[in-house]
Amino acid sequence: MSRSPPSTAAATFNIWRADLMDGANFHLKEEIRDYWSKRSETFDLAFGHRIAPGPEADAWQRPIRAALGSQPKRVLELACGTGEVTRLIHDLGHEVTALDFSEAMLAVARKKHAGKPRLRFLLADAEQTMEPDGAYDAIVCRHLVWTLTQPEETLKEWFRLLRPGGRLVIFDGDWAKPKPSGQIARLLISLIDRFIGADQNYDGALSSRHSRIMEALPFGSGLRSEELTPLLSAAGFVAIQLQSHGPIARAQRKNANLRNKLRTLVYRRFILTCMRPWTPTHFPQRNPVDAVRPVLEPTSQPR
Repeated sequence: MSRSPPSTAAATFNIWRADLMDGANFHLKEEIRDYWSKRSETFDLAFGHRIAPGPEADAWQRPIRAALGSQPKRVLELACGTGEVTRLIHDLGHEVTALDFSEAMLAVARKKHAGKPRLRFLLADAEQTMEPDGAYDAIVCRHLVWTLTQPEETLKEWFRLLRPGGRLVIFDGDWAKPKPSGQIARLLISLIDRFIGADQNYDGALSSRHSRIMEALPFGSGLRSEELTPLLSAAGFVAIQLQSHGPIARAQRKNANLRNKLRTLVYRRFILTCMRPWTPTHFPQRNPVDAVRPVLEPTSQPR
């Protein structure tokens, strides 16, 4: 089943928002904030959120290092959560502003990184940051884009925040439906859950609430790189590059138990990098499809 484009879905989202909560004035964004605030209590215990030192951290850092280069930069991390990706960016020597709109998430992150220089935490909305124009050399976000309530407007906001030549690094995926090969992995996970019990830290009792929120979002029926690419291009970004998430997934499997190894095989995940052009004449906007330069590994490798 194909998903309506975000422009159409945005209108549907407003209808869903009215009925989502018992309180008539309870905005979807507040529901999202409340959900993630409650998740902060066990977020680092859930597989796929905490980033283990060693091979996994190296795998996450590699595309960040490639996009940002070796010179220290001013980096805005959006939806920083408990500060896992914050650590990776900061360890590369950059000056980091880590933003989240959940005070509970930020409390965990602040405690985790107490006393570190070159690091500022900011309570704000990633869709409307209120930060100055051209304030950052780079923006990094992990698992944020699928939650956006206004994707087109938000990407324009991120473009505004970057200086000319600034980079955007997106880690995300299609969390709405398993990829074809992932159906088998999900079946095996359900069998493990049945025989040894469900993993209480993996969404747990909040999973039904997660589903309700997801249904109300523009990308609620799935986020694919080929859908995001034209939105990035329309916002003004160029040099859009698709990269494989495979190295990260393989690193995650190294020390994972069987159930968590299988989880890395369920969903289609991706990395997109792009930049704000130095000047419009230096980087003329191209057809969104032609603008993407995939950097993929051999198809024989598991994703």
